[in-house]
Amino acid sequence: MANTPEQSPENPTESVGVPAPEGAANLIDTDYQIGQDNYQASPLGVNIDIHGAVFAVSSLVILAFVVLTPALPEQSSAIFDGVKNWINSHMTWFFLLAGNIFVLLCLGLILSPLGRVRIGGANATPDFSRPSWFAMLFAAGMGIGLMFYGVSEPLSHYGTAFGGTSIGDDGVRTDWAPLGAAADDPAGSTRLAMAATIFHWGLHPWAIYAIVALSLSIFAYNKGLPLTVRSIFYPLLGERIWGWPGHLIDILAVFATLFGLATSLGIGAKQAASGLDHLFGLGSGDTMLVLLITGITAIAVISIVAGVDKGVKRLSEINMVLAFLLLMFVVFVGPTLLIATGFIANLGSYLMELPFLANPFGREDANFSQGWTTFYWAWWISWSPFVGMFIARVSRGRSVREFLVSVLLIPSIVSVFWMTAFGSTAIKQLQDGFEGAVNAELQLQLFMMLGELPLADITSFIGIVLVIVFFVTSSDSGSLVIDTITAGGKIDAPKPQRVFWGVIEGAIAIALLLGGGLEALQAAAVSAGLPFTLVLLVGCFAIIMGLLSEPRPAKS
Repeated sequence: MANTPEQSPENPTESVGVPAPEGAANLIDTDYQIGQDNYQASPLGVNIDIHGAVFAVSSLVILAFVVLTPALPEQSSAIFDGVKNWINSHMTWFFLLAGNIFVLLCLGLILSPLGRVRIGGANATPDFSRPSWFAMLFAAGMGIGLMFYGVSEPLSHYGTAFGGTSIGDDGVRTDWAPLGAAADDPAGSTRLAMAATIFHWGLHPWAIYAIVALSLSIFAYNKGLPLTVRSIFYPLLGERIWGWPGHLIDILAVFATLFGLATSLGIGAKQAASGLDHLFGLGSGDTMLVLLITGITAIAVISIVAGVDKGVKRLSEINMVLAFLLLMFVVFVGPTLLIATGFIANLGSYLMELPFLANPFGREDANFSQGWTTFYWAWWISWSPFVGMFIARVSRGRSVREFLVSVLLIPSIVSVFWMTAFGSTAIKQLQDGFEGAVNAELQLQLFMMLGELPLADITSFIGIVLVIVFFVTSSDSGSLVIDTITAGGKIDAPKPQRVFWGVIEGAIAIALLLGGGLEALQAAAVSAGLPFTLVLLVGCFAIIMGLLSEPRPAKS
């Protein structure tokens, strides 16, 4: 029989599964019931409802990691460096090629008749108005990464391009291939720097998220399967997804999500600590980082206990307002005309350089393709279960074409505008002789740039608050996604489980920072992203198979 939604034991009116399709849809015939393999108990009065195998393996391995990494910092650092270096040296082509496949599939589906398929059934209507839906996509497109890299990445690429390129004996550019600018060419260097930055924040990362979100949406809302990563493997594994093959897929999704989140949380903590030290002289060493992560994790736990409506929703609304105000402040107080004209020019440069930037083979620019692109692609892929499941949960009722156009373009445009505003301002300050930002540590460069604008202390403090609230909302939302996976697909599992995962996310961030700092964070993201890339490639196949079996409305 087809899988059907279940009711929450705590609130019979709430579904713990997924809504049944509305109108024509091709449900998968399975006897599996969401949560049937779960372990349910109430030790000491605390309700738990977990998938025994997925939760047990995931939590035990992660707890061992949290204990051993700071206990053996030298060994941990050596392992992190070794894994990261091997992946960078041998698998960069794989990440680049996979990213291109994701973009091409999304564009192909937009143009194909399959784009008319509606998520949730032929008669499904959107759960949210278009403005609300766009706002949530915008919220998903903003994060700690934009705060951390909004100034540092454009400055870094500008410095590389501005220095010209080194031509080897074989005539190949080795420093900035395939890009290159003449030495002492500010305009050309700016163009290349912004094109390279936008490459990492444009179509490719959002295609990664779209693949996960669309595959989850189709197999949950149209096929009636649980909202977990294993469901997208049904075309390949059939009923075996309910056994150990499916358990391993979900465990891998938990690892990828946890390490992707921990990378963001660790980066955010380093930036917040540097900002607090910059403003108040509080220090930014390991003790400060541990105290900061512990305090912010405690706030995240309070948000989890408060619930989505009272916790993360309100914090997200506050964050969006603050982010918009900070962005508009930089636009109007910074080089306004340069930002306005640069937005269109940067998009043009990005599209012009895209074939070179995305080329997976014959690359000579190890610093760029390995040091930047491989890390980013692995980081986005590690984040994809988290962001993808969030997007899936708010996109029911949209057509595939509307979904992909919106998920690819809206967050990409927001990210491009953010990077243009902050990056152009920082580069203009450097061209005018201010070297404070470019000479500062990465996590301090945002505050150095803001220091050259009016109301520096206020805007820097707002920047710190933004990083902290991004930390809290990411931890809260991430714990919800991980809990859904480890609860066998239930979307309303008991809150103590989400609290557990929220604490674990903070603990992993601390362990990575103490076990190797920023390099360890990047190594964790790259390591978790590599195997999950294979999951996404299977997701591409699953999307096509799933959509081909769905009824498509007549072309209007």
